Amino acid sequence: MTGFSAGWQVWAILAAVFAALTAIFAKVGVDNVNSDFATFFRTLVVAAVLGVILFATRQFQPLSSLSPRSVLFLVLSGLATGASWVCYFRALKIGNAAQVAPVDKLSVVLVAIFGVVFLGERLTPTGWIGVALVGSGAVLMALG
Repeated sequence: MTGFSAGWQVWAILAAVFAALTAIFAKVGVDNVNSDFATFFRTLVVAAVLGVILFATRQFQPLSSLSPRSVLFLVLSGLATGASWVCYFRALKIGNAAQVAPVDKLSVVLVAIFGVVFLGERLTPTGWIGVALVGSGAVLMALG
């Protein structure tokens, strides 16, 4: 993004903070609301905020600037995001946020594995230990 010079670490920490707030706010928000409708409403909010950001920063791009490959994978990513959000909100509706969120974060383990298998990424032994610890911690929190 033009004008923002923070490194990936700052953005990743902010993502974690906002993900934590998402779980807490969503847990309260789905009370007495259908979880699918709550997901839909949340998606409208996300789309509106991103629209304002794109408009304010003049970052809209013509759809023709997207390659067919980009379109395919962005559509697949959108479908996966939607499925993830529907499942996440349903889990929050019936479970404790302190248990649902760590299980959801098993995605960290899956991303590491998928990155190695499908993208050819490499993890150091220390990285694999971290993946194992994240997975173990998520399981322990879900059981507790």
